[in-house]
Amino acid sequence: MIHVFLLTIYLGAGDTRQLSSNDMYFRSVDRCNYFASRVTKVYGNYGTKDKLQRDDYVTAYCIPKKVDPGTTKVYE
Repeated sequence: MIHVFLLTIYLGAGDTRQLSSNDMYFRSVDRCNYFASRVTKVYGNYGTKDKLQRDDYVTAYCIPKKVDPGTTKVYE
């Protein structure tokens, strides 16, 4: 067993918030935070973030976990 960081991604806000992804594991918290930062960027023709629908909000967290590297894919 090794300690890794699980990237979890949620879509929406409040009552509409749903878990979208929780299967990406990283050896480094810095690498995990890099991808957390990238997936939460908003691209599009919105003008400002204030005009985003609540369903379009993206939140990402890096959570420490302990996994078996023999059965779990761990990214560098």
